[in-house]
Amino acid sequence: MSPALPEGDAAPADGALPASVLAGAPSRDLGVYVHVPFCRVRCGYCDFNTYTAPELGGGASQAAYAATAQAEIALAADVLARSGLPERPVSTVFVGGGTPTLLPVADLAALLGGVRDAWGLAPGAEVTTEANPDSVTPASLAALAAAGFTRVSFGMQSAVPHVLATLERTHDPARIPDVVRWAREAGLRVSLDLIYGTPGESLDDWRASLEAALATGVDHVSAYALVVEPGTRMAVSVRRGELTLPDEDDQAAKYELADELLTAAGLHWYEVSNWARTPGDACRHNLAYWRGDDWWGVGPGAHSHVGGVRWWNVKHPRAYADRLAAGLSPAAGREVLDEEAARLEHLLLGVRLAEGLPLADLGADGRRRVAGLVADGLVDPAGALTGDAGGRVLRLTRRGRLLADAVVRTLAA
Repeated sequence: MSPALPEGDAAPADGALPASVLAGAPSRDLGVYVHVPFCRVRCGYCDFNTYTAPELGGGASQAAYAATAQAEIALAADVLARSGLPERPVSTVFVGGGTPTLLPVADLAALLGGVRDAWGLAPGAEVTTEANPDSVTPASLAALAAAGFTRVSFGMQSAVPHVLATLERTHDPARIPDVVRWAREAGLRVSLDLIYGTPGESLDDWRASLEAALATGVDHVSAYALVVEPGTRMAVSVRRGELTLPDEDDQAAKYELADELLTAAGLHWYEVSNWARTPGDACRHNLAYWRGDDWWGVGPGAHSHVGGVRWWNVKHPRAYADRLAAGLSPAAGREVLDEEAARLEHLLLGVRLAEGLPLADLGADGRRRVAGLVADGLVDPAGALTGDAGGRVLRLTRRGRLLADAVVRTLAA
């Protein structure tokens, strides 16, 4: 969650949604994101909506948080029912943060139970929690699996101590193989999250991190370029000249190395920053974001999207808890996407997927520009220029993935 929420329009106090959300609803899955805003230490690069104080007053404390968030889950169930949307069991649940595993497993289980009571879980539902490597034990992971969690995403970030120190991460990189093993022994699927482009990180450092992740035998890896957001401690250090950011060529070389090593190890990209061993190992919750499905974001600062309506909650946990205690929606503002905004968003997200964007989803001008993108080496000619005209799709090449935003600008112009 970024420091500044969008302006948008005022959100109704009762959370009511417009009738427009009904269009196409039966074809959309429903997911739930639960934001846990607590961390033991706030990393210098992080601009997420997180807090290190366990006591923030009233229902904003760590101890009361599960009950507070369950109040929003109950409100969400009421809002969706009043909107006339078809009853849909939840396909995916993602508990993120912050560090969700700072909460007791009983609280995380209660949050999942609230979702289950409100909507039910679809058969084979994916239920993920994020975790820091130093915030779990074999017993806690086994308890999460027993509670119904199916997947854990560990914030590994790097295997190199000096890189972790620059990021202000506190875990011991030697712990990564242990936590992966413990999670697998508990029956959980495992993802490792990596960051590249930290100031002072060499290409050899990045290679070491990739090789360490692959040595665990993990079936899913996310690799994100570090973005230094204004207002963070790292941004201040960069401004003072204490840290030097890598240039675009360095970032590109690290992305290419990641794709090369991960692909050679049997993991294949399915989204620009995500690789999985099989389609079943992909993060279905994130795919739902990129495909434009419905999701309700629970928690302070969380964002939601239902049928082209997007809204975001108040940021501070105390304000969030106070609104729910008063029987009000915690939404701070919202926007209803018009046809042009929805088309651009579909294009922006769809081109990031390896499954490709149907050329039929492009306007006539966009379709005419595809051949030029192929000639520039940004789009795979297979599927884009050959085969049945109605089934042609736009898939990015590796170079195209590095320039995905430029591809979108070209298609949308």
